[in-house]
Amino acid sequence: YARALLPPDLRFAAKLFSLRPTAALLNRYIDRRSPGARTSGVARTRLIDEWIEQAAPAMDQVVLLGAGFDTRAWRLDALASARIFEVDHPATATVKQQRLRAAGVDLARATFVAVDFEKEDFVKSLYAAGFDPSRPAIVVWEGVSQYLGADVVSGVIAWAGRLAPGSRFIFTYVHEGVLNGSRAFAGAGEALANVNASGEPWKFGLTPEQLPSYLRERGLVLLSDLGADDYRARVMGEGRRDIRGYGFYHVVLAEVPHA
Repeated sequence: YARALLPPDLRFAAKLFSLRPTAALLNRYIDRRSPGARTSGVARTRLIDEWIEQAAPAMDQVVLLGAGFDTRAWRLDALASARIFEVDHPATATVKQQRLRAAGVDLARATFVAVDFEKEDFVKSLYAAGFDPSRPAIVVWEGVSQYLGADVVSGVIAWAGRLAPGSRFIFTYVHEGVLNGSRAFAGAGEALANVNASGEPWKFGLTPEQLPSYLRERGLVLLSDLGADDYRARVMGEGRRDIRGYGFYHVVLAEVPHA
């Protein structure tokens, strides 16, 4: 699925990764340019997969906010009987559907909801697409919050906090210290330079200390908050704590509490 979503030049690069010596060279190149980004992305995705698989038996609705090129609707067996809603910008969703269709992938596995988070009400569009807020759901918001304004982030999280009791909300955030310069993190300079050069700078961050109350004020209870150093060790083994970079990146698991 990942290869099907890549543009032609990167599909060739993906083939090179099947050759172990070449893969090692490419990984070293990527890790020099963006310290910690690759390993953080691999580990956080696997951790989120685990959290989804753990919650899936009790829930048959999954919402992927800012879904991008996420392929969980097709690759996670635990979601085989779930209704999956992918909410994303129309331009991204169109490219994704075109590439998956060309690869013969069954698009009926997901319900696509086209929305611009900063300009449109995603909730109305999601409910119109068939999402039932009276039933518990898994909501995943991966790799998005740092690109949005504080009011938009607050609104999305408050919406998640009003879902049916037992619903799980999984999201990522960057440490506020990397944005305001109050904390030093390995590889932070390269990460900020890369996102600024892309024209999509990071705008929003939180601190682990403020997270529990921030979520509680919006109807959620914090279950887990892991930074990249911890989630890499959890997924890849304690021996990989020597991997540096992206320590400012966090993955969160929260729940709508029962009354």
